[in-house]
Amino acid sequence: MFQRKNLFEKLKNDKRAEQPETEAVDSQMGVPVGDRQDKTKKVSLFVVIAVFVVLTIFNTVYTLEEDEYALVQTFGAVQIVETPGIKFKIPYVQKVYKVSKASKQFTVGYELDSDQSVYKESFMITSDYNFVNVDFYFEYQITDPVKYFYASEEPEIIVKNLAQSYIRDTVGSHGVDEVLTTGKYEIQTQIKEKLQKRLEVEDIGIQVTNAVIQDAEVPTAEVAQAFKNVEDAKQSMETAINNANADANTRIPEANAQADKIVKDAQAKKAALVAEAEGQAARFISLYEEYAKFPLITKERMFYETMEDVLPNMKIYITDGSTQTLLPLESFNTYYGSERED
Repeated sequence: MFQRKNLFEKLKNDKRAEQPETEAVDSQMGVPVGDRQDKTKKVSLFVVIAVFVVLTIFNTVYTLEEDEYALVQTFGAVQIVETPGIKFKIPYVQKVYKVSKASKQFTVGYELDSDQSVYKESFMITSDYNFVNVDFYFEYQITDPVKYFYASEEPEIIVKNLAQSYIRDTVGSHGVDEVLTTGKYEIQTQIKEKLQKRLEVEDIGIQVTNAVIQDAEVPTAEVAQAFKNVEDAKQSMETAINNANADANTRIPEANAQADKIVKDAQAKKAALVAEAEGQAARFISLYEEYAKFPLITKERMFYETMEDVLPNMKIYITDGSTQTLLPLESFNTYYGSERED
């Protein structure tokens, strides 16, 4: 005990012996040790206060762009701010989370930034058991930022997984020809509708605005060449059909016009014949009525009218009953006729 006490006093005396030297060194520097420590404490306190003020200002003011939502959280309650500009909040109490209003994109089957193929996503089988590589491009928007931010942890991954599921289901229900050529619009429309209906059920605040087949091809060059040949044959067939339709569109109106002309000519001829027959019937009836009244006079008049029609075209001969004394009177008729005209 005595030894421990002596040791403590010795250490105390050594400390006192060293203190004057330190004060002397500091005195040589011109600053007392106590003043120097006070000044250091004041500077440190000022720096802490300045940092606190700057952090408070940054936690009080925030800027909202036109294409952004702001979710202001106050003790668990959430408020949506949509108007752009400089906004204020209660520092250290309110938290602000910004969500973009602009359209966002994701792809299935290839990387959007590097355009590198992702075969595990694009490799699919069709309804007729053929393999194809199909790349899709999607666009979506955040319609409800609260549900987008709080309803699920990773909403983008949910949307992409659902898109992949509906892509495989829809492509698997179509033939390879439809996937590669004629059925692209129908396939992408079905996928968009199915995906949007499912997102409405999940209610995570996201709406799909566009779904497009970016590329569709067969996995090997040999199969690609075979499909190209088939497509060329289809195009040739369509060209032949279009040419035939064009020729038919030219010939059919001409045939219709000719048929219409023939029908109209027949109708006109029919009308003329009917009119002529009706006129002759009316004339016959008129003659019969006259004949019934005056039979003898009517017979004579008909005889003379007939002779007037027949005689001018007849050649007159005088004969004694044999062909040797045949005298034509044609020249006499012509002569006497000319004299009558004179």
